[in-house]
Amino acid sequence: MDDGVRFSRPFYISLLVICVVLIIFDRPAQRSELLSTARARFNDVAAPVLELTAQPMRGIGNIGPWWRRQIELARENQQLREDLSELRAWRDVALSLRDRTQAYEEALNVQAPSSRRRITAWTVAERSGPFVRARLIGVGAEDGVREGYPALNIYGLIGRTVDVGRQSARILLLTDLNSRVAVMADRSNARALLVGDNSDFPRLEYLGREPDLVEGDRIVTSGDDNVMPRGLPVGEAVRDRDGRWRVALYSRAAPTDLVWIWPFQPIEPPEADPVEDADAAAPPAEEPPAVAAADDSPTAPSADDDDTGGG
Repeated sequence: MDDGVRFSRPFYISLLVICVVLIIFDRPAQRSELLSTARARFNDVAAPVLELTAQPMRGIGNIGPWWRRQIELARENQQLREDLSELRAWRDVALSLRDRTQAYEEALNVQAPSSRRRITAWTVAERSGPFVRARLIGVGAEDGVREGYPALNIYGLIGRTVDVGRQSARILLLTDLNSRVAVMADRSNARALLVGDNSDFPRLEYLGREPDLVEGDRIVTSGDDNVMPRGLPVGEAVRDRDGRWRVALYSRAAPTDLVWIWPFQPIEPPEADPVEDADAAAPPAEEPPAVAAADDSPTAPSADDDDTGGG
């Protein structure tokens, strides 16, 4: 039975030696110019041919991932349609609540805080400054920015302005060690103080012994410190490994690049604008108009009347 052509062991050894020698001496510096030119021309001719022959195989290999992607897009589109339908229902609820709130404010004569136009700015990192976690923005006093204005991105609060120049300002982030903001739980109105500690999850301090707080509670600004307006979204309540309450900031969901500066006017104490004299400041009382009193007493008859009556 013929098992095929067999070569002797010396022949295999000779081929192995020749291959090793070719590998050792096949160096770019030792190649002849003619051989390098021929190899380059061959590669130039073979590359388009190999690419053309590889395209059908590559297309066949991409059929499976393409269909999987189409299925994923169909599912995502269905989910987006459901979310859009739910958001439309919430929009109707929000419009109804807005009209109801406006009617309540008119009935109770409540002066709602005036909403001014927000200021859009791009932020850049600060290499050296007085704070560890701060950002610089390219708008300042000339654009209407004042110290203490809250700064937000598309997801939530990131900090407030602390230093304002003519054309730039500095934002102190909520995560900085010097940041202190009064917050509350949106569900239970549990008050706390959001304290930055140079970590990504600032702490919740002064909660009390048994705070009405659970993980996942929405944390917003309370406005009790007269530093921030009430109701700005901050984040969700979470617990760390030591069992302490912290906040996972909403603003971490997007880079801190584009921010909005919201004008906010804190309530000034009465000493800032005192009234010197209350009596002098009050408008003078109007005197009632003089009305002629009717005289009901009988009048004495005159002489002419006596003569007329006598005659």
